[in-house]
Amino acid sequence: MDAICMKDLKKAMKKHMDESRYEHTLGVMYTCASLAMRYEYDMEKAMLAGLMHDCAKCMPNAKKLKMAEKNHLEITDLERKNPFMLHAKLGELLAKKKYDIDDEEILSAIRWHTTGRPAMNLLDKIVYVSDYIEPKRDKAPNLAEIRKLAFIDLDQALLRILEDTLGYLGDSTDDIDSMTKKTYDYYKEQK
Repeated sequence: MDAICMKDLKKAMKKHMDESRYEHTLGVMYTCASLAMRYEYDMEKAMLAGLMHDCAKCMPNAKKLKMAEKNHLEITDLERKNPFMLHAKLGELLAKKKYDIDDEEILSAIRWHTTGRPAMNLLDKIVYVSDYIEPKRDKAPNLAEIRKLAFIDLDQALLRILEDTLGYLGDSTDDIDSMTKKTYDYYKEQK
């Protein structure tokens, strides 16, 4: 992605996001760049994935649901009750159809940035972790420790985030996307 395209995409994101979401998005983008440097991954691809990860986040919930149905995306009962949870699936769709991103790693990172998935690739992990630790975040448990851990052992940082996320959501399976639990179980077993 050349600088002009990245600049245009930043403008598009700024136009379609509220100010705090855009600030978060830039934080994720720059954190992705930092982790890409640390783990010797393509920094431009990481930045693009970070910039685009929430491209569907500020869409109204009714529109999210309608768009997901129109495009025949799988919608779980949990997502139907909580359409805001569709933003990662829709983000992948928008990145591909509206913003002409066809890199499968970038699309995967956008798709899985909220729940994770078993056997994530490096870019999936970079975006997932960056979304949690970016500089504007300040309420997540164990944030300082996880920020440090992210630059030492990305898989351990990922596991800690999953543990904290599941701990925060509690025991109610009604509020937890099953993929988050599957991802946690996979990485716990890898430990």
